[in-house]
Amino acid sequence: MRCVRVLLADDHHLVRAGFRALVERIQGFEVVAEAAGGREALELVEKHQPDLVLMDVMMPELDGLGAAAQVAAISPHTRVLILSMNAGAESVLGAMRAGAAGYLLKDVSPAELEQALRAVASGQTYLCPAASRHVIAGYVHGSAVSPLERLTPRQREVLQLVAQGCTTKEIARRLGIGLKTAETHRAQLMDELDIHEIAGLVRFAIRVGLISCDP
Repeated sequence: MRCVRVLLADDHHLVRAGFRALVERIQGFEVVAEAAGGREALELVEKHQPDLVLMDVMMPELDGLGAAAQVAAISPHTRVLILSMNAGAESVLGAMRAGAAGYLLKDVSPAELEQALRAVASGQTYLCPAASRHVIAGYVHGSAVSPLERLTPRQREVLQLVAQGCTTKEIARRLGIGLKTAETHRAQLMDELDIHEIAGLVRFAIRVGLISCDP
């Protein structure tokens, strides 16, 4: 029987090594590639056409939810299982609306990781208990679209870079766009979120799980 081919996407090498070891202990699963960021993950999805991507949320340049939303266009059969330290409603519901097939907190046991991988690989949806509670609460309260979901993919990238301390000039260089265009994206981002200072954008990015508050 053919192995389930898995791509790992996390910006921490030791974390990827740990997940690789855990995944490769599971009978019928193999890791075919590793990515350190969202853009690299999409490139590797196109190259390897994996069955499943184990995707961290907080990654440089393009976060996991932004990358997850683009996977289906590149490889329609590839399913995404999101990994996160954040069980907040905006992150969980955002992942589901981005097309993720599952959501798992990083502190789960190896047994639950295997359960989640097998469920997603077989075409099911898997949510860890904490994530399930937030999805249920979201539906009970009307499943309103979160501020994060209203942002365009480019605005999400700009938000992440702003929150990481990048200047407008650095944002333009990293995204390969002109300075004026970067300024426009930042202004539109602030208007959309109704947050008009950098500190507020940083707090928002932390709250929705795009960046960590750790030093």
